[in-house]
Amino acid sequence: MEEDHLKAEDLQHKVIPIHMNANFFFERAVRSLDRFRYDKALKYFRKAVEYEPENPVNHCNMAGILSEMGDYEGSNAVLFDILEHVDASMTECYFYMANNFANMENFEEAERMLVKYLEEDPEGQFLEEAEEMMELFQSELERPPVKVNRIRSREGVMEHEQARALMEEGKFAQAAELLEQIVQEQPDFLAARNNLALAYYYMGLFRKAKATIAEVLELEEGNVHGLCNLAIFYQHEGDTISLNPLLRMLEVLVPFHREHVFKLATTMGILGKHEAAYRHFRRLLKDSELNGDPSLHHFTAVAAFNSGRFREAGQCWRKLQKLDPASDIPGFYLDQLERFDLTGKQGYELSYHYHLPFEEQLKRWEKDESGLCEEVKTNPMIRSSFFWALRYGDKATKLQVIRALGWIADEEVKETLETFLKEPDEPAELKNEALRVLAEMGLEDTSQAILEASAASSSSMVAETQLAYTYQGGDTLQAVVDQALLHMDETAGREQKKHLQNLWYQFLGKLYPDKPIIRHTEGWSAALEYLTSKQHGGSVTYQEVAQRYGISPSTVSRYAKRIDSVCSLKEEKDDMFCPFTENV
Repeated sequence: MEEDHLKAEDLQHKVIPIHMNANFFFERAVRSLDRFRYDKALKYFRKAVEYEPENPVNHCNMAGILSEMGDYEGSNAVLFDILEHVDASMTECYFYMANNFANMENFEEAERMLVKYLEEDPEGQFLEEAEEMMELFQSELERPPVKVNRIRSREGVMEHEQARALMEEGKFAQAAELLEQIVQEQPDFLAARNNLALAYYYMGLFRKAKATIAEVLELEEGNVHGLCNLAIFYQHEGDTISLNPLLRMLEVLVPFHREHVFKLATTMGILGKHEAAYRHFRRLLKDSELNGDPSLHHFTAVAAFNSGRFREAGQCWRKLQKLDPASDIPGFYLDQLERFDLTGKQGYELSYHYHLPFEEQLKRWEKDESGLCEEVKTNPMIRSSFFWALRYGDKATKLQVIRALGWIADEEVKETLETFLKEPDEPAELKNEALRVLAEMGLEDTSQAILEASAASSSSMVAETQLAYTYQGGDTLQAVVDQALLHMDETAGREQKKHLQNLWYQFLGKLYPDKPIIRHTEGWSAALEYLTSKQHGGSVTYQEVAQRYGISPSTVSRYAKRIDSVCSLKEEKDDMFCPFTENV
């Protein structure tokens, strides 16, 4: 008897107790699925739900089994219950329900569920599948798909594309406003930050542009778009000390993604590193998905030409002729290439813009104004180049642009010219021409008021700055202007001399209450003359100005860059090629 009791006791110690919980039934359900025993799997998943009714995953598993067994209505009932009573954030349930309705051939309801999924799901786990299903429903229902108000998982992406389109149309202020909103809502959206920096750059807000790029590089040190944009900004400022090491790094960079290769290629072109630009563009041409793009062949041709590879440039333009036979661009450049004296023109560089040179376009449009309007309607880059030229071109180009804008004469032209009238440093001749164009558009009174207010504001700023410095070494500061006026080129008119004085007081006003240390009056005076001449379309060099003042060209350059860094002058551009915007 005692022996039997011991055996029973030993047996009790050897029995392993079974803990019935959700995991226990989940594991058995999975084993049943592996054996394709859906009925048993469903039973075990239901038991798991009983043990953990708050766990939405168990419910989803049950809905999935019902769907596999062909009980689509039962599956949807579980999915509806999850969203209403268990976890409303399980937005993927809408996608599962769309599949169930599609299997029941209820495509109207399937489409409705899919739209709910796209509009409410933050992760976008099934985004590609959902888009494919929308195409299927369009075919089945024989009508266009229902409009999706927003794709939540792509929030900011659509707005970013809209901002990029605005920039390509030259609407930089509108693009900046949209991009600022995107960045505020999504601080890690680096593509939006990069394009915001470019929008600021095009608007002339160079300090804000640099600050925005600094934020990009703080978030991602090796961001290719950010580094390229920073290099362009350094070049604009003439900051060679910062530019050169960055340029050396970019020259040896070999990006993997094609978008980064393209950005780097265009940046190298802007910075005058045409050998590197050619190398990257050639690499892109080897990509079968890209080598049918006409603009890429033009960019490669320009990089080849600018690096002295004239034969390769001709080959690219001839290929372009076949790809885009309706375009005048390849024929124009091939004709120029035939006439070109290749022996003595090594320093001559072409613009990378994929359209005819600005001067050539104006010649053609002067003969056919309707052609201009049609070009502007169909090619937003043409309009963008107009606004870029009005902001950064030399005096002669700006005059041509103002007259050309008069042929277009739409609401955006009106806003652009009225903004131009507010610029304090633009010559009176150009402002009068802008007034004439606006008068022809029936806006003379408003524009004249803008011009007068701008002039009063400019005069007030100069007077206040002069007063501020009266008791702070004013004699020395005034001597800079006096010496510049004394040495100034005889061809300089009254308007140019007045501009020189305003530039100096603008420089002092932006520094106030600080003031520059004047140890080298001739250097500051020569720099003022050089910058003013450039602003008025002059072809003066550092060497020529330096000779008149008895100083070195490097001294003129140093002081000119100092003034420019404070005043953010609109430097003369040999071409109007803008840095390319960044995709997502």
